[in-house]
This record gives sequence, structure tokens and C-alpha cells, in this order.
Amino acid sequence: MKKKIILIPLDERPCNRVFQQLLTIETEYQVVTPPLEYMGLQKKPGDVTKIWAWLLEQVKDAFGLILSIDTLLYGGLVPSRVHNMNVEELLNNIVDLKKLKDENKALKIVAFDTIMRTPGYSSDDEEPEYYNIWGKDIHDFGMLTHKVEVNVATETEKQTLKDISERLPMEYFKDYTDRRKKNIEVTKNIINFVKDGTIDFMVIPQDDATPYGLTAKDQNEIRQYINQTKSQLKVYMYPDADGVGNTLLARLINIDKGLRPRVYVRFASEAGKTVIPSLEDRHIIETIKYHILAINGLLTESEDLADLILMINVAPKMFDVRFSYFMKGIEHNVFRNLVEFIEYADYAVNTLKKPVIMGDVAYCNGSDLELVDLIYQKGLTYKLASYAAWNSSSNTLATAIAQGMIYNIYGKTLSHLEFLALRFIEDAGYQSIVRQDVVAKLPEMGMGFFNIDGSRGKVAEMVRDGLQKYIDEELPKDYPVEIVDCYQPWSRMYEVGLKVKIRVQEDEI
Repeated sequence: MKKKIILIPLDERPCNRVFQQLLTIETEYQVVTPPLEYMGLQKKPGDVTKIWAWLLEQVKDAFGLILSIDTLLYGGLVPSRVHNMNVEELLNNIVDLKKLKDENKALKIVAFDTIMRTPGYSSDDEEPEYYNIWGKDIHDFGMLTHKVEVNVATETEKQTLKDISERLPMEYFKDYTDRRKKNIEVTKNIINFVKDGTIDFMVIPQDDATPYGLTAKDQNEIRQYINQTKSQLKVYMYPDADGVGNTLLARLINIDKGLRPRVYVRFASEAGKTVIPSLEDRHIIETIKYHILAINGLLTESEDLADLILMINVAPKMFDVRFSYFMKGIEHNVFRNLVEFIEYADYAVNTLKKPVIMGDVAYCNGSDLELVDLIYQKGLTYKLASYAAWNSSSNTLATAIAQGMIYNIYGKTLSHLEFLALRFIEDAGYQSIVRQDVVAKLPEMGMGFFNIDGSRGKVAEMVRDGLQKYIDEELPKDYPVEIVDCYQPWSRMYEVGLKVKIRVQEDEI
């Protein structure tokens, strides 16, 4: 019988609810999630009461629990940004947390609780309605106020702050910051559950962070509390959100197997080690250290001692892939060496016989098509331990490292190959090619990026047709790949829901 790992997802999207199940299909672990109808839909919160009832029943015979605190508290990630509950109401939503181990003394609980993001643009797709008009001003007001407080603001920035303060309706800023204060207060209470041993390990991911601003100030307050409670070794805080479920899954498996894998890291650009990725607040190398530690791994400076090799495709500057090929310049063409990078990957896979994790983070929100072409040319598509290139740098790293860690234990399986195919089709095919093609046609259809004709309408059909063309014309033919399902989970173009199958005989793997 498989060991049961319960996952309370961050929300209902595939990256948070399905990826973890796909990664464990051919392992001795089974990931179970609450019924989809218990979960919410973007701003609509999930049914916390039903999720709790389901959880208390399921936990009795579980090995591990991956717990999204955002879902138990607010009903999901986006509801955590728009709720109107007070601290007392929120704490009532976790009053039963200690019951989990009363029901199952051996249960291992790993949890995550996001720091509320502060987007630098105006949109209410995932924020309160007033953010559609005042979002950028709210972000900039918070950032510039922080800079003034720490005495790094320029005179120009001080004048900009004054201009914003004269036009920004402060009732909106107060609503926004009051909600943040409530969320921070509750997070401190969650840290107490780590301190008393109820939660075994916790990640506090920063969703879309910057070095200065409201999110950075929240981070500082939480860090002080972590230090005050001496929880630094059990509570990690670093950029991510949608990838943490993958990280904690692999952590549970590594710990259960008694593994502390050693990881050797190699970069496509030496200067790229100190890039601060889009939507993040620190040099990428510092974030990588946390990703590896959180998964119960260790960095090593020796490729000989390494259990796995982590290849980081990065440049000294990061652009959004949706605009990258108009902006690409010396940072990607001269300040990194992709030819050497791919030759080393080929050497590591075929000569060293080491599992190679490919974290493609040269761009935000999709694959570097130049690297993908080299992977295809070298015949490495299905020889890699993992590949990822979706959304933020940390979403990518968390997914790639988790799959690589599971590959390190179970090797080449059909489900491993299917997840590789999924990543190339979704990250390169959809995010870097098909999405742009379809978005360009939306205005003539009376639609926009955040407003399409439902999750399974004409737009979803156009996406499926485009991805099928990508499979037929671009994806290597090592294995026959079939699209089983294709939809737009939140009726927008940002992400795609995709299921693929590889049709082969068992002896072909």
C-alpha cells in the first residue's frame, strides 16, 4: 500500500493541485487533495469548513501533510489578498491545527504561508477592485516610503512620493495595509505552531517581492519574529509561492528515505549569479541555496561528490518572455555562454552519468527558446532529470529541483517522461510561443488577456491547436506525445491547464 501524503493546495490551479500528483504516480507515495468542489475559484474562497472536515478524516492514516495555511485561513491565495475577516475570525480557522497530530501522532506536517504580494502595476485580476486604478500608486507609495525610512531615497524619489500622496485616496491605502497587518499577525501565530512542534517545518514564501516596499517591510517584521522565537532552522523565508508544494513534497520524500542529496550548481553566466530575478528581491544564488535546503539537500562545490547537477540558465538581466525578443541584447548574447552550457549538460548526462536538473530562468514567464533548441539538438529532451521554465524564477526552480530529486530516487519512468513532455509543451510551447500568438488575436474577438470566453471556449481550442502544432513541428519524436486535455483554469491567458500522455510499451522505457 502506498504511503499517503495529504496536500491542501494553495489554490485549485494545476500547478498547485495536480503537479504533485503527477510527480508521484510511479513512487510508493500517493498525493491526495480535497475534492475540487471544496476549493475556490480565483477570488472566490474555498469552503474552509468542508476542507477541515475532509482533512481531519483523511489525516488518520496519512504519512505526511503539505499544508497551505492560506487555504485554511482565507480559502486560497487570492482570497488572502481581498478578505475582510478580522484576526480573531482568522485564528478560529486554525483552532483545530493541534488536532491533526492528536489524530495521528506520527504525522509529519510541512506548511507554507505566503507573504502578501504588492504588484507594481494596476490590475484587479487578483487584487481588490481599487487596485485596477490605484495599484501602481499603492505599490510606489509603499516602496518610496520604505526608501525614505531607511534613508536611501533620492530627491527625485522624494518628490515622486509627495506627488503620489497628493493624489492617492488614502482610504484605499489604509484598507490595503490594514489587511496586510492582519495577515502578518496571523503568520506570527502560525510560527508558534512550529515552535511547539505541531508543524515540523515551514516555508514563508514571498509572492512577487522587491527589495523595497510593503512586502519587504512585512518580511522584515516576520524575520524579526522568527529570530525572536529561535525558529530559523525550521522556518525558511524566500521568494516563491506556486512552487512550494513541489518543494515540500520532495522534502517529505527525501526525509522519509533518509536522503540528504548533494547538489552541484553550474551557471550559464558567471555574472548571472548575482542577478535579482523579476518579481524577487535578492541575488538568485541566495534563493537557490534556500530551495536546495528546503528540499533537504545540500550544496557542494564538487561535481564528483554531487548526487545531482543543477544547471541554471541565467543572464545578468531578466526580461519577461512575452516581451523578451524585442529587448534581448548583450546580457543574453554576450554575457553568457549557452554553447558551453549545453555541452557541459551533455557531458554531465552522458559521461558523468549524473542526474541533470535544468532550471531555465533566463526569462520570466516562459522558456528561453534558444536553450530549448539546443536541448533538442543534443538529444537531451528525455535524458534530463528535469526541466522547467514557467512563471517566476522560483516557480521554475522549485518545480525543476523537486522533479530532479524524485528522479534521483526512481529514475526514468513513464510518468517522469510525461512530466518532462508537459514542461516543454507548456513552458516553451505555450508560454513562449502559443500564448503570444493567441493573445494577438484576442482584440478582434472582443476579448483580452484577463478576459476570455471561459475555461473551455474558443480560446482554449485555439491554444490546443497551437500546442498540437508545436508538438508536430518542434518537439523531438523520441516518444509519441498526445494532448489529453487543454483548458484555461481562470479564464485568462496567464496559465494553461494541460494533460499529456506518452503512448509506449513498457519495454520502451
